[in-house]
Amino acid sequence: MKAKSKAQQKAAGAALSAKRGDMDPGDLQGASREMYDTMSESELDDMASTSRDDLPEHADD
Repeated sequence: MKAKSKAQQKAAGAALSAKRGDMDPGDLQGASREMYDTMSESELDDMASTSRDDLPEHADD
């Protein structure tokens, strides 16, 4: 699944970093914490690797 906004892409990157052990999962907040708890490393990698060039800052739900 690709990220729908720059904010979502950044949150996925933070969650992926924690999932890989590069940062403390306790430091995560909000969306990144939820992503860490519910998504696999592969899913996070796919979302975090989305190009940010054409993404809006925040997605319109």
